[in-house]
Amino acid sequence: MTNLIPKSHPRAQSLYVRERLVHAFDNGLVAKEGLMAHGRGEAFDYLIGEKTSKSAKNAIKAAAFALVSAKYPVISVNGNIAGLCPKEIVKLAKAVNAKIEINLFYSSNKRKQNILRTMQKNGAKEILGVDKKNSTRISGLDSARRIIDKNGIYVADVVLVSLEDGDRTIALKKAGKKVITFDLNPLSRTAQTADITIVDNVVRGIKELIDTCVKVQKKKLQSMKFDNKKNLAKSISEIRNYLERRAKIA
Repeated sequence: MTNLIPKSHPRAQSLYVRERLVHAFDNGLVAKEGLMAHGRGEAFDYLIGEKTSKSAKNAIKAAAFALVSAKYPVISVNGNIAGLCPKEIVKLAKAVNAKIEINLFYSSNKRKQNILRTMQKNGAKEILGVDKKNSTRISGLDSARRIIDKNGIYVADVVLVSLEDGDRTIALKKAGKKVITFDLNPLSRTAQTADITIVDNVVRGIKELIDTCVKVQKKKLQSMKFDNKKNLAKSISEIRNYLERRAKIA
């Protein structure tokens, strides 16, 4: 199907991502609920024009600064992320000296092992969240995502949570963590609760985040001002402007 559209076209990229996610489902990384979540994300991706907006780039810069400045950053990985951008996750972790931890809403040991092998195949040397001996709990959650690693999210000061559920974002905030998230819906609880929300497709945004982390390290920035609420408002305004332009064309 993607052969009918130029590879550079956003639609071809979207279809390619969809195929990758289905492949990840077939290989036991993604839960069926993850496929539905991706479909919802696709709808919002259309609303932002399937490109990285100015507000998203601003959030990416703030996220890069937070990760580079963190004492103990952790990247939380679920099945969708492992299926879509495992190499980029490993590359980002190396760039900011972050730990990688598997954390699943629909958790099973089999899925964890599948994700573990996938991350290892893509260069990860250490993966947290798979050893029950190192597990503890975060308060305020009833789902399996309450189980976290003592050497990972539990002691982290900054946590990157992509494709997140709102309850855990709130719980992480209450636990004193700075939360960075990729969320295509600027009005979701996750987006509204996180410290830094990148309203972008994670497959696009994570590549720019890696590059920006390298740039921030070279510049040796000491501080950066960022207001997540104001930036989300800009994101919503960008969506509105995009839809108005599309309506005029139609």
